[in-house]
Amino acid sequence: MFSKFHSRKGFTLIELMIVVVIIGILAALAIPRFMQATVKSRQSEAKGILKQIYTMERTVRQENPAVGYIACADHPGLVLIGVDVPIGAEYAYSVAVAGTGFTATAVANLDDDATIDTWTINEDGTLTNTINDVTT
Repeated sequence: MFSKFHSRKGFTLIELMIVVVIIGILAALAIPRFMQATVKSRQSEAKGILKQIYTMERTVRQENPAVGYIACADHPGLVLIGVDVPIGAEYAYSVAVAGTGFTATAVANLDDDATIDTWTINEDGTLTNTINDVTT
């Protein structure tokens, strides 16, 4: 008569607590890596657009050597050299011309801290991450 009351189905409180602790440990390990991977994927935007700027600046200079490189700041100026920055881009782009060279810069705050992620490319095609927001 009492046997049907003793058949337990379900989990005990201790079993549930152990599962919650295991999930917490896994989350503590996974979330920082996920955040770092997300920021690195955002950096690929800067690399790609800076390479486009490099290619277009070189093309403009080769087509018309008298004009040389074109200095521009953000989207309206970049359209002049044929680079279209997508709406909602993470980075702000600019090109500074000095003498016979140029430096294109991309800046963004990727993870809402004080560090500003900064990428540059010059007339030689050297792409540099001068300030890395991922590691700091």
